[in-house]
Amino acid sequence: MFGGVLDSPRSRTGPDYDLLPTSEKPGTGRLALGASRWLKRRRNLVVFLGLTASSILVFFYLVWHQGASEVVSKDELEILPPLYPEFHNAELALPQHSDPRQAFTDGKKYLWVADHTQSSGWGNFMQDMMMNAVLVYATGRSYVFDNYTWDRDGGDYAEYNGKKIPSRIPLSALISGPIVGGPFSDDDHTPRAVIKEYWDEICPNKTIVRADEIRKLHGEGATAEKIITTYVDHFAKIEDPCLEVERHSGSIFHIFMFGTKEEMLPTWPRMSQSPILQLFGWGPLAFSAFETNRHLISPAPLIAEYTTTRECLHCIDPYAPLQGLLAMHIRRGDFIDHCVNLGNWGAGFNAFNSFPAFPDQWSPPQGEGDERMAVYMKRCLPTIEQVVEKVEAVRQARSGEGLKDIYIMTNGDREWLKDLKAALKKSYSWDHISTSRDLVLTPEEKYVSQTMDMMIGQRAQVFIGNGVRPLFVVPAGAKL
Repeated sequence: MFGGVLDSPRSRTGPDYDLLPTSEKPGTGRLALGASRWLKRRRNLVVFLGLTASSILVFFYLVWHQGASEVVSKDELEILPPLYPEFHNAELALPQHSDPRQAFTDGKKYLWVADHTQSSGWGNFMQDMMMNAVLVYATGRSYVFDNYTWDRDGGDYAEYNGKKIPSRIPLSALISGPIVGGPFSDDDHTPRAVIKEYWDEICPNKTIVRADEIRKLHGEGATAEKIITTYVDHFAKIEDPCLEVERHSGSIFHIFMFGTKEEMLPTWPRMSQSPILQLFGWGPLAFSAFETNRHLISPAPLIAEYTTTRECLHCIDPYAPLQGLLAMHIRRGDFIDHCVNLGNWGAGFNAFNSFPAFPDQWSPPQGEGDERMAVYMKRCLPTIEQVVEKVEAVRQARSGEGLKDIYIMTNGDREWLKDLKAALKKSYSWDHISTSRDLVLTPEEKYVSQTMDMMIGQRAQVFIGNGVRPLFVVPAGAKL
């Protein structure tokens, strides 16, 4: 197909090229004269076309120089974020979606929580998703999962901080396990989770309940455990296999609960034993991003730990602890202003950062004004000196024995991070210090890189988090 385009004209043969004169030999004067006249006319034509082309080029150059370049660079040459179609197609191809005619066999029922979190960071989305999935599992119904959603109703792309981001990312690009349609254990007959498109197909008619109406049953200020048992009892009376918690009727677990340990932690025994958490895993992009950058974060040992399962004998354990690694979450950027807001609101630690077994506990600051705000800023937006002080305290503690590498998950300014690295290296001879800014990521990995950070925090020997953030990391092997 492309041979005619790629071949050089000098190598071409054929009637069109044979008609052109190649020389002016004696005895062919007529042809030579005709050719001479033709060449003169051709020369005049070439001059005319050359002048015309030059004028056109000058015109376009002036137009370009007056600002058209901005249009080209921003609109025509913009590289759009990925949309992850291969992950969405894999979700649609899950076996539970294969035959809609079998959707209700064996008494299968479904529950779609339409008013799930959107337009929020992954941490906020994830904690809401986890709690909804735990609740749905407790009802015995199939959980209906949706995309990680920034803009549910708009086009494929949304904007954040002036940059385009995917409006919706398939959930399997971020996590794995029962929440996104993975299997339960063999002796667990709970129907597997299904994708929203499948729900729409099998449940055009459904029973709809409102979260604000259920809230009247459990009352304001109820614990998460009380909320779950209220929903389970109420839904047990509904025979319809298609059940929906209506959109715009309020979240089942309101946002302020996640900052109130008295309301959230009582449900931890249920949550920690639920297969929703027991079988939870990270998506493949988290692991590929980590393996690509592992030499910067926590170089692999010569002999890696392995795990043996029925599916994979002598496989390297993807969740093995990263011995010697200190992982830190240092939020900057938008937190420069937001930490002041948190201080003014009197916010405490996120509920899941408030387990009594954790070494750091939140004590509400005493005093007023600058004195009180200083306590918040040290916890929420620490200075370089305060970070180094904390790291040194951890390194010299029993839990810090053997630490040699530091990974900093951050959105901080590069110059600030450069100064932080220098200060950390000055305080101790660390083998490796890396930050989120040092990583090499594919476009697909870039927009889900927070899952890699969470996975690293989970596996690190020691993790130092920002207590006010819902990072939702439970250290590997932790007993809570």
